[in-house]
Amino acid sequence: MGTLYLEIVTPEKVVVSQEVNSVVAPGSLGEFGVLEGHVPFLTGIEPGALRYTTGTTTEYLSVTNGFAEVSENKVSILVDAAEKAGEIDLERARKAMERARERLAKDRAKATDIDFSRAELALKRAIARIRVVEKRN
Repeated sequence: MGTLYLEIVTPEKVVVSQEVNSVVAPGSLGEFGVLEGHVPFLTGIEPGALRYTTGTTTEYLSVTNGFAEVSENKVSILVDAAEKAGEIDLERARKAMERARERLAKDRAKATDIDFSRAELALKRAIARIRVVEKRN
């Protein structure tokens, strides 16, 4: 199997910068996969689980909103935040999910102090973090 170069960057740091065999990421139109020789494209990234394979090893990350560019055997992913599975605090993610669900359960007409769009994004991020940990285990 061929290789391609993967780079995952957040505003704070470069999270991944290495050669890999494949990448699967949560795109704005659904999950997409990239192998060596893939046609160039640009897409949005949604909160979710990203995985990449090197040899027989698969690594999982939780990513938030951003963009991905595929060109010339390189995958560049720019996101607001990315966490490797081993860095995720599962209990904290579960608490964040519950807080977001509680906010979203409130009556939108009466709860004018709640930003429901933000709560929905928080829920998506928490679920993605939990799924990444569960897939790793």
